[in-house]
Amino acid sequence: MTQQNSSQSGTFEPRILAFLCNWCSYAGADLAGVSRLQYPPNVRVIRLPCSGRVDVGFILRALQSGIDGVLVSGCHPGDCHYQTGNYTARRRLTVLRSILEHVGIEPGRVQFSWVSASEGNKFSEVMTTLAESIKALGPAKRMVKKL
Repeated sequence: MTQQNSSQSGTFEPRILAFLCNWCSYAGADLAGVSRLQYPPNVRVIRLPCSGRVDVGFILRALQSGIDGVLVSGCHPGDCHYQTGNYTARRRLTVLRSILEHVGIEPGRVQFSWVSASEGNKFSEVMTTLAESIKALGPAKRMVKKL
């Protein structure tokens, strides 16, 4: 995965990985697609049963593989189908931020959001904002394995 992250015009296009909760955020992404709302095409989605299932190792491995930005998105507080999974994810990401800071990775490369199934518009906005902020950071260089 040491491919250059650029389009034919030579401008940087970030590779973004989004871990989405099946019940809310993934359904919001589906609504955005059905509603034909635009968001950047360079976002790859991994659907999980709950945002609480996102392991810190998944995110670290993605960054190590050359992913420029990661989003973890789950149900709004109090709406988790698994009671407290979104709180678990939020605690893990708080710990992850300190790890990333320690190794010198910009804090904006990993972000968290709450998106419900009825918020297709919000999903589109979150993805667009995320892509713009990752693009401003530039390509990931720290911790990326060279193959």
